[in-house]
Amino acid sequence: MGTPSTTIEQAAQPEEKRPKQPTRPYSGALVVVEGIDGSGKSTQLHLLKRWLEVGGYRTYFTEWNSSPLVKSATRRGKRRRLLTPVTFSLIHAADFADRYERQILPLLRSGHLVLADRYVYTAFARDGARGCPVDWLRNLYQYAVVPDVTFYFRAPLEIAIRRILSGRPRLKYYEAGMDLGLSLDPIESFTKFQGITLARYDQMVQTDNFVLMDGTLPVHQLQQKMRDVVSEHIELKRFKG
Repeated sequence: MGTPSTTIEQAAQPEEKRPKQPTRPYSGALVVVEGIDGSGKSTQLHLLKRWLEVGGYRTYFTEWNSSPLVKSATRRGKRRRLLTPVTFSLIHAADFADRYERQILPLLRSGHLVLADRYVYTAFARDGARGCPVDWLRNLYQYAVVPDVTFYFRAPLEIAIRRILSGRPRLKYYEAGMDLGLSLDPIESFTKFQGITLARYDQMVQTDNFVLMDGTLPVHQLQQKMRDVVSEHIELKRFKG
């Protein structure tokens, strides 16, 4: 993943060995949040978005699996349980490509601060947990630009699971990883699937330059850290008005 001149091999190198990214062909900036379900990432991104909007900054919010063009096909495939790990990955890749070409890249070019609730790293973690080869996944998304900041919200598995189960009447089939045959019990399957996904995320902390966030900290502390990191890495005054 990276700018068009960045190879997959370069993208996979540890941070200290990677060459510097070429000059970005846009005036905007991209902030991403990642983490397993229940890590607190979405809450924090919405708080950051509100803070930026109140400050008068040009922002745009996008989230994983939300393309109107692809959503109906995704819903139908999940409802009928037709998706294999590869087709599951590809249908989400199509969703991302549609949002990337119609929303993310045009808004970056027009000088917006784009806030993404999940980015390509979700595919690397989840689809990798489903058995898709990492090199294949990175090649699939190699056109996507590298974010200016990627926050990785990490909460212990048991805490994240408890948060999710407390707010859900039941787990969905693919959400619980039931397609993988990990367990006949949805909660046990979900726990195992999230554990594998968490391990995939942990492997990307260094290789993809994540800003590690302790998902067990109080909401206000996490939010202040987000604001501080964004202010340090991005010249926010460029997005005023």
